[in-house]
Amino acid sequence: MFKILLVEDNELNYDMLMRRLKRKGFEIILAVDGEQAIDKAQSQGPDLILMDMSLPKIDGWEATRRIKQNPQTQNIPIIALTAHAMVGDREKTLQAGCDEYDTKPVDLKRLLSKINIFLTKED
Repeated sequence: MFKILLVEDNELNYDMLMRRLKRKGFEIILAVDGEQAIDKAQSQGPDLILMDMSLPKIDGWEATRRIKQNPQTQNIPIIALTAHAMVGDREKTLQAGCDEYDTKPVDLKRLLSKINIFLTKED
């Protein structure tokens, strides 16, 4: 079973996404701010991180940078999940270190396709 760290501060969003991902067989760890995301990435060793970019305490861009700078967590794929869908927003998330980008509202089929690309890669 693959372990996903879901970083989301909106209760409606994380409740819906957690339930849907659990039904697909994923183990879900929740972080509701950037500080928790950094801590749980290190302590829980997820296979993948779904990172909201607009977070309290430390935003998703900075949390991503810190996760990618840490040798213990730098290889964990991070998919940005954000309502920021303007020109340049995708590039901004990729520059911060995200490996992929997806917009809200979440299209589960599209998101699962992106998740599966990272989780089925052969090292």
